[in-house]
Amino acid sequence: MGWLQLSHEKSRLLVALSGIAFADVLMFMQLGFQSALYNSNTRLNRSLNTDIILVSPKARNIQNMSTFSRRRMYQTKDIAGVSSAEAMYVNIIDWKNPQTRKKKSIQLIGISPKSSAFNLPSVEQQLHLTELPDTFLFDRESKGEYEKVIPQVEQGKVVTTEIEGRTIKIGGLFSLGPSFAADVNLITSDDNFLRVFPRQKVSSINLALIQVKPGYDPVEVAKHLKDYFRKFNDVKVLTHKEFIQFENDYWASQSPIGFIFGLGTAMGFIVGTILVYQVLSTDVNAHIKEYATFKAMGYHNRYLLTIVLEEAFILALLGFIPGVIIPMGLYQLTRNATNLPIYMTLARAFTVLILTLIMCIISGAIATRKLQSADPADMF
Repeated sequence: MGWLQLSHEKSRLLVALSGIAFADVLMFMQLGFQSALYNSNTRLNRSLNTDIILVSPKARNIQNMSTFSRRRMYQTKDIAGVSSAEAMYVNIIDWKNPQTRKKKSIQLIGISPKSSAFNLPSVEQQLHLTELPDTFLFDRESKGEYEKVIPQVEQGKVVTTEIEGRTIKIGGLFSLGPSFAADVNLITSDDNFLRVFPRQKVSSINLALIQVKPGYDPVEVAKHLKDYFRKFNDVKVLTHKEFIQFENDYWASQSPIGFIFGLGTAMGFIVGTILVYQVLSTDVNAHIKEYATFKAMGYHNRYLLTIVLEEAFILALLGFIPGVIIPMGLYQLTRNATNLPIYMTLARAFTVLILTLIMCIISGAIATRKLQSADPADMF
């Protein structure tokens, strides 16, 4: 009966499905952007080949790491199970785009050329190139106008540009990808990094990457390190998993961007609920006499509620179909334009489907409130 009522007014049905699809698209895009935010901003964290990381207690995220004494990195070797420890530098700086010559903010990473700090083969194979003065590796997936620069580097041609007035050379390419915080990533040696940031002391580092010996549990070793450094209170110990979560937590709770995407999802849910309520309420009002007749025949309010909820369920399923197809194309457009990792996932599709069902059920339940007071004697 619910389908017969919906299909009887085809224009009203199309309006309802359009509204639900719009709400679904809005929720899909907000959830997609939120997921891309977390995934893109943890790319560097996830690419590190390490078991434990030391950071400053003042560190907020990977772009705002602060510094701590290199001595703490050396002291980790006093703990049983620690195999090696390497220093890493990370900071944001301006450079001139080698193609457009316009200034742009980039993320610069400094590491020893002899290290194995990354789970990125393209970095490991070329990191030795950064032993040369002022030589850097460029992220080929960077966002911006670099389509002429990348082929030149691949062909072995010399590509130079400037960072804070200092001439540098792009010696190789690697693949990491941009984030919401940085469109471009450069990797170089620790010596080259300190040349670009002359005010940063050699004794002050941003990260310490610690490898654990085979047979030792990184979680247990991290616990011992925390106990050891508690007396100093100037360094934070994180496992690799905790370091990724540390970045996620910043963007989810301390950055306004995470809140905005969450609010956008909630707004899509509310808009969809209002649109569906208006359609179902109009339908109830249009058939109020028929519903009153059902009551006069002995049908209870519960039966009338099931009819409206059946309509809500049908609207949710039919509206979800275009609502999930359209974002796939929008995700592709966004990915091509920004290089951000935004993809349709089964978990997200299921989440939005559940939200759509809840949205329509709430609307249906509100729309049936008028039926409870419908009196056949008043209608005829």
